[in-house]
Amino acid sequence: MSVYDDYDMTIGIECHVQLATKTKLFSTADNDARDKEPNTCVTPIDFGLPGMLPVLNREAVNLAIKAGKALNAPIARVSRFDRKHYYYPDLPKGYQTTQMYQPIILAGYVDAPMDDGSIVRVRIHHAHMEEDAGKLTHFNGYSLVDLNRAGTPLIEIVSEPDIHSAAAARAYATELYRLMTYAGVTHGDLYYGNMRFDVNISVAKKGSNVLGKRTEVKNLNSFRSVERAAEYECKRQIDLLERGERMIQETRGWNDDKQITTSQRSKEDAQDYRYMPDADIPPIVLTDEEIERIQAEVPMLPGEYREKWAELGLDKSVINSLLANQNYARVITEIQEKSGDNTAKRVAHWFSSALIAEGSGSEADETPVDNVGMYVSIDDLTALAEMTEKAEISSTNAKELFNELLGGARDPRALAEKQHMLQVSDEGAIGAIVDEVLADPASATSIADIKAGKDKAIGYLVGQVMKKSKGQANPGLAQKLIREKL
Repeated sequence: MSVYDDYDMTIGIECHVQLATKTKLFSTADNDARDKEPNTCVTPIDFGLPGMLPVLNREAVNLAIKAGKALNAPIARVSRFDRKHYYYPDLPKGYQTTQMYQPIILAGYVDAPMDDGSIVRVRIHHAHMEEDAGKLTHFNGYSLVDLNRAGTPLIEIVSEPDIHSAAAARAYATELYRLMTYAGVTHGDLYYGNMRFDVNISVAKKGSNVLGKRTEVKNLNSFRSVERAAEYECKRQIDLLERGERMIQETRGWNDDKQITTSQRSKEDAQDYRYMPDADIPPIVLTDEEIERIQAEVPMLPGEYREKWAELGLDKSVINSLLANQNYARVITEIQEKSGDNTAKRVAHWFSSALIAEGSGSEADETPVDNVGMYVSIDDLTALAEMTEKAEISSTNAKELFNELLGGARDPRALAEKQHMLQVSDEGAIGAIVDEVLADPASATSIADIKAGKDKAIGYLVGQVMKKSKGQANPGLAQKLIREKL
């Protein structure tokens, strides 16, 4: 038994979600700074120039309301903004506009599926709106400031310390990502920091009713790094305590190349930020009718898809790969409603195979949810599934036609006819080919093997039937007729 087994890990996660608005939280500057020249997505408000007054972006409020539904959390009827005072070179005003005392999203929860089929429920303490700071680029001896991100609208989702393993931390981060992207709250581009995770980790002896002193690992932007940073930091803290050293409450960074955390600065407490109400921004006052109308726009969320697909008997890997593409998830559900479970299950496996082949399913939880995707006709997919069910085409050809439909082709029957993929299921026609194959001296050895009980030998005879029919014979019917004739 390892010394690490004597300790319990406790994790809480703060997640910054960049809202999918066209403009920033308090200015008209472009909210999409990807690949833009430094300091071009800015206005005097973002520079914090004297006399500049903020104007709240109403669409950011709407997206926060939608996020509340995804988090199973009520929305505050009145919420307010505060000033959080701390100095960074990339924060021009000298304070951050945030919501300390009256956040817009109240307590909720997220149910995160684990690999073993269990569910980890992580309570949400609250989620608040705030603006992002800019970005510093460091060189030898100097730093450059880019304020393109300054004023970017965020919601910060603060979990309770309900997570007790690195795997559960990853599962929670993954599900939170899916919820926010499916609800349309964020574009979900992890590379550009659309969602960033701050992981608070502490350890304590098993049975202790007091949490250990925590460290915060900042700005993780992948689910894999959330898991690995938690694993490393847990062991680091235990090793430190076992040596009799004192834990320091601090902020740490994650070095992905070395797979280690490194100290950045001591961790401040809330009182160190000198929060005070922001007198320049009126309170957000919402009615029940407004909230209901906005939340009614939220489409099906991942948990609802899982419930809907429970009747299909899909593997977890198939479900995860489907959830990597929101359009495909919608298609499967619509086919299920229109044509039944069997058809939906067949199409679901086609989608899963295609997504894994293109790299979107093997590590589905590291892949941004695709909300665009190629338009695929539901009628065409249903027709293809029916052709396969009736053995009009082989399963191999069905997958080939499916990929063509994904590429924009239409009418699977016409495609199958053009490419001579339609299977012949006429017993008389196939029977005649079977007779030819059985009469061929080259088949004598296989026939003898079959009669001797070596059943696999029938594969050669079926292959010869398929060859003579130019691949159009129904292989199942060919095998049936061969057995009957022998």
